Amino acid sequence: MEIFIQLAMILLLAFVVSFIINLFRQPIVIGYIIAGIVAACIIESGYFDIGFSSDIIHAFSQFGIAFLLFIVGLHLNPKVIKEIGASSLIIGMGQMVLTFVVGFFVSYSILGYGAVTSCYIGIALMFSSTIIVMKLLSDKRQLDSLYGKIAIGVLIIQDIVAVAVLMFISSIRNDINVLSFALKSILGIGSLIGILFLFGYFVLPRIIRSIARSQELLFLFSIFWCFLISALFEFLGFSIEIGALVAGVVLSICPYSTEISSKIRPLRDFFLIIFFIILGLNINLSNLQEIFFNALILSSVVLLLKPIIFMGLMAFFGYTKRNNFMLGTTLAQISEFSLIVLALGVASGHIDIKILSTLTLTGVITITISTYMIIYSNEFYLKMKEMVSVFEKKRIKKSRKIKKSYDALLFGYNRIGFSILRSLRKINKDYLVIDFNPDTIANLNRFKVPCLYGDVYDIELLNELPLDKIKIAVSTIPDFETNFLLIESIRLVNPKAIIIVRAHQIEDALKLYKKGASYVLTPHFLGGEYVAKMIELDKIDYKKYNEEKNKHIKTLIKMFKEGHKHPEVERN
Repeated sequence: MEIFIQLAMILLLAFVVSFIINLFRQPIVIGYIIAGIVAACIIESGYFDIGFSSDIIHAFSQFGIAFLLFIVGLHLNPKVIKEIGASSLIIGMGQMVLTFVVGFFVSYSILGYGAVTSCYIGIALMFSSTIIVMKLLSDKRQLDSLYGKIAIGVLIIQDIVAVAVLMFISSIRNDINVLSFALKSILGIGSLIGILFLFGYFVLPRIIRSIARSQELLFLFSIFWCFLISALFEFLGFSIEIGALVAGVVLSICPYSTEISSKIRPLRDFFLIIFFIILGLNINLSNLQEIFFNALILSSVVLLLKPIIFMGLMAFFGYTKRNNFMLGTTLAQISEFSLIVLALGVASGHIDIKILSTLTLTGVITITISTYMIIYSNEFYLKMKEMVSVFEKKRIKKSRKIKKSYDALLFGYNRIGFSILRSLRKINKDYLVIDFNPDTIANLNRFKVPCLYGDVYDIELLNELPLDKIKIAVSTIPDFETNFLLIESIRLVNPKAIIIVRAHQIEDALKLYKKGASYVLTPHFLGGEYVAKMIELDKIDYKKYNEEKNKHIKTLIKMFKEGHKHPEVERN
């Protein structure tokens, strides 16, 4: 009975605090951590005892971590590695190495921590929050933007590295011996994972297909599989966390992984709430003065130096200053993985609990501030665009060769732009494609398509373009503010030009029409309209549908050969 009362009270506290946090548009996870801090204050004051026993704390936190890693594993299908661009891979790896070095130096030389503790802090600082970033990018409808795609690629790389780090920590335990770790990992974990993947590839799909007709059985089997593999890893001397992650990865290569993920998510969310509340409880406010200064310095590394590292690496690959700035501000926080790594380090006896408290406070600070940086990223960019100009290669502007007049301008060559470009060719118009992805520009140059590298949000570029001479401008860029600026710039000098832009929301489309758009492309609705017209015209004529199918297949094959792919489904 006591456990239910304690759980009810602490969840009530978490609800109240999280509700207030949500009013300020902060991530709910901040509310959970703050609820834990408030609970710690109440317990310390002696007025209200809602403390859990150490066994309960350990059990709930392990459940939360295990379910989190199981879900992450379900989205780490080995095939996804092939879809990560070279730039995302190098940017992700380069940022982690540089951030680790900076974090280690600050911790060791400035804050005076030991070498092992400084390593843990460096590792914690190099990860960014998958849950926070994906949620906010989705809310801003930026998952399909260039910097959004790069951010997702970087997060995938970080998740994979986090897996390796967790494996390392769980293997070495209290005895740091690189040779024994290598042997144990290669011979032990390597062999076990190899066997599990063979089982998952040849046997597991048959089992899942036979039970997938019942959603309840699929849910039950998923939980059983997670617990079974976690227990197996624990029995063989590894960690439950790694077992849960491997269980998810093995299931990811089987059919119905998406259904399993959706079924597990509510259960995972419950235990994650408990986990983050417990993290808040770990912040001892009696030591706040002692940990606050260190947390402030580490937060400065994450909020200032980490974005600079990202922007420098992005500039190296030739991306525009706006995309460089957006990526840097988007990933300027520490991750839930950072806290999990530190919690495992405390459990293994490598670091003191005070370090976990310091980094938990760092997480609260960085996640809170970075949330505002992401939400108001465009406003921040407009105020700081001159300062971040150093993070853009000067040769970009010097290499621009713009004619005095064009009939048509296509802003953004993506899946939609592919079809539009074909139509511009058919009507024999003098056109120019403008895109802010250097890889896209290189690909267009290879096919000898007239193109220009630049960011439409850059007013300097718009001033260079002959907007007063064009007859039609088409923007396939999904960003509302960019399209708003584009319409405004064209209408000032060319009231009669046809302007076609893109929007995802009905409200945004109406605003763009009001601003002066000739037509607003709404992909989510046009697909339904096209199918509706096809049904109306073709009725149930099999031959006509077959003709449409063959035509569509040819288009898809051509698009695929030119490097177009459908965006990834949202992770986590």
